[in-house]
Amino acid sequence: MAESLRVPSSTGNQQLQFKEHSQAQGTSENRENMSARRIGTTLWIALLVAAWPGRAQDPPEPVCTSCHDQGKKLKDSAHASVACATCHPRHEEYPHPAGIPKPVCASCHSKEAQDYASGAHGQAVQSGNTSAPDCTLCHGSMHEIGRTDSWTFRKSIPDLCGGCHPAVADQFSQSVHGKAIQRGVADAPVCTNCHTAHMVLPPSSPTSSVNPEHIRDTCGQCHGNVRLSTRYGLPPDRVLSFDASFHGMALKAGNETVANCSSCHGIHLILTSSDPRSTINPKNLAKTCGQCHPGAGTRFAIGPVHEVASTEPKAVRWARSFYLLLIPLVIGLMFVHQLGDWVRKVTQIRFVPGGQFRAMRQTDRETGELRMFGFERVQHLLLLASFTILVWTGFALKYPDGWWARPLLAWETRWPIRGIVHRVAAVVFMVVAGMHLVSLIVSGRLRRHWQELWPRASDATEALLNFAYNVGLRRSRPRLSDHSYIEKAEYWAVVWGAVVMIVTGLMLWANRFTLKWLPKSFLDLATTVHFYEAVLAGLAIVVWHFYSVIFDPDVYPMETAWLTGRSVKRKVQSADFTDDTDSRGEAEEKSQSTHFTDYGDSPQKAADDIEEGRASKVEG
Repeated sequence: MAESLRVPSSTGNQQLQFKEHSQAQGTSENRENMSARRIGTTLWIALLVAAWPGRAQDPPEPVCTSCHDQGKKLKDSAHASVACATCHPRHEEYPHPAGIPKPVCASCHSKEAQDYASGAHGQAVQSGNTSAPDCTLCHGSMHEIGRTDSWTFRKSIPDLCGGCHPAVADQFSQSVHGKAIQRGVADAPVCTNCHTAHMVLPPSSPTSSVNPEHIRDTCGQCHGNVRLSTRYGLPPDRVLSFDASFHGMALKAGNETVANCSSCHGIHLILTSSDPRSTINPKNLAKTCGQCHPGAGTRFAIGPVHEVASTEPKAVRWARSFYLLLIPLVIGLMFVHQLGDWVRKVTQIRFVPGGQFRAMRQTDRETGELRMFGFERVQHLLLLASFTILVWTGFALKYPDGWWARPLLAWETRWPIRGIVHRVAAVVFMVVAGMHLVSLIVSGRLRRHWQELWPRASDATEALLNFAYNVGLRRSRPRLSDHSYIEKAEYWAVVWGAVVMIVTGLMLWANRFTLKWLPKSFLDLATTVHFYEAVLAGLAIVVWHFYSVIFDPDVYPMETAWLTGRSVKRKVQSADFTDDTDSRGEAEEKSQSTHFTDYGDSPQKAADDIEEGRASKVEG
């Protein structure tokens, strides 16, 4: 019967092909080709799976397990796909040879073994501490080792570490993280998330994940993760707001003594702000902040710490909005004014007959107008040095990744060089301001010279007319005073900026005093104003002052008044200025026919004339 049902393979294949061919009639040739390719691909996949080495290396059930029950345990472990021979060489010899070394974890897990050897646990084992944890203590027997990516293993980590660190484990179990694990939240952090799994290092180690320099990044793994914040309703801006604070900026610059996440929130016993035991509970903030700022919060509530645009005080928001409007407006007008002045002067020098002659300056002789007395030049040099250093060291705190900031921050992890240099420059800046104020009180000559910078109603008219000329709305240049709105605007901007920067800078420097006697919002306001005023001052110096003393064609390559006291500009007489009714040719003719004040080889006479208010004109 069986023989009658058996069909030769060749005959059966032919009948099958004939049947398939008859069924496929009416279909296109493309479909036949696609079907054939699919069948071939399926066969190849089946052959690869059947021949895969992992399957071939499954522990031979009848051989090893006939004597060793470890084979049965191995089926449910992480090493289920590893053949016995991988760890036990010469197992096929029976009786098994004596003296065969036991398998070493590092033979397969070299990276983990290297990290372990570098960590505190590995170092303890190498020093002879036999009770220090090793691979089997944490992972169990190699035949029963569980998968580390399983929830069963993950939730057991706090208890596992608690075997050696019971006090820490008890604190962790009471924290928000420990309670989340107990509720079954798989994304909640455990010991290995913060301390790593194998290369566990003490906080004092520079490469430790819990070193003060790395705490922000360690906490940021969860609190800077948008996905986790969205899933569990965590505030998404905690890391960003910390980075924007002084603590965050100083930490990024390399200052390891500044407060970090654990300084305020704790280490293992991290609780919600509503918990009375929490270090960030409103009733405990004064004590927490008082660790670094004694007296903070004793008279006024500390208020929000992680501030963003939606939670910051109104005064801070208004100040930021004011400067964000003021800075582009003022700097933009300055740029247009100076660009127009440059274009006008270059055009006159290059394309107007005689312009090249008028642009020449007798710099070999001190024939220019006396603009700065000796004591004023000393003040200017000190102001120049202190302001430059303040800008450099101040913005290095805000932008520590800049190439220009790195040399200053190279020693920040050991010595706060940036802060020291910044404060020394601030003291020099304040001394210069005091020198200027005292000199105006005690010196009549300096006071009379200073009075030339006092604002007048005509300054607004000069500024409007000259701006119109620079942008091409007037044909002729208006007459400007000896100390025009250009110098006055710059001087009073320095005065205003100095007052603002000194007041806010002292509040930030004496932050303990500020937090003790004033609400924290005052310190937040001082921080905002100090930064934006520095931005405004720095840009104004570059756009307004640098043009006036370097790039102005009348003084290029440099106005020498800050060195010699005398300006390289020639004092233009009234005949050089024309009304709108004058034609351009008449204006140029008058300009060419008139020369400038020239005292020849008698600079002392020029100084005397200026001091006494007498100016003389000598024809060239």
